[in-house]
Amino acid sequence: MAKHRRNKQTARNAAVASAAVVGAAVALTPAAQALEVNVPLTGQSVDVPGADLLNVGAVSGGTSQVPFIGQGQDFGLGVLQTAAPASPLSSEGQKIVDAARSKIGAPYVWGAAGPDAFDCSGLTSWAYKQVGKSIPRTSYDQAAGGRQVSRDQLQPGDIIAFYSGASHVGIYTGHGTVIHALNEGTPLSESSIDSMPYHSAVRF
Repeated sequence: MAKHRRNKQTARNAAVASAAVVGAAVALTPAAQALEVNVPLTGQSVDVPGADLLNVGAVSGGTSQVPFIGQGQDFGLGVLQTAAPASPLSSEGQKIVDAARSKIGAPYVWGAAGPDAFDCSGLTSWAYKQVGKSIPRTSYDQAAGGRQVSRDQLQPGDIIAFYSGASHVGIYTGHGTVIHALNEGTPLSESSIDSMPYHSAVRF
């Protein structure tokens, strides 16, 4: 009987220790109720206050393994089933990329700034306008404005200038490509940033 009591106490300590580990990531509300938790490899179960908010079950998609450790003993792996993380809100830079990407295939027209035709700086100006940002209109002024960004620090939505004198600009996608309006006869497209002589990059 004493041995059973010790096993049960050990199991209880293990479950409580595990709940403490999980507690760092899960906030328990005052209305939480106790839940019977099976402690792996012990054949014991204990009531853990607040654990009803945690869905403990078998390994499956969207689950995380949480070790049950108590009094220096490793009782194996319990499994905490967690909800799939919510999709993060699109960043401003990604929204700029999405706006530019929506115009791929549109014709290049010198001096045009959308919404149906664009030149290079007309596309960048239009895409930024879609998120409420006003930037300089020409490629030269865009390359000279904003904050200079090194090539290894590029982020989606940054403006990359190409060729000597920053005579061409496009919007960096975050994947080694740029969306741009290149020249007459070439519809708006997405190309590798290595397909043209790289000049500089800026972030507004």
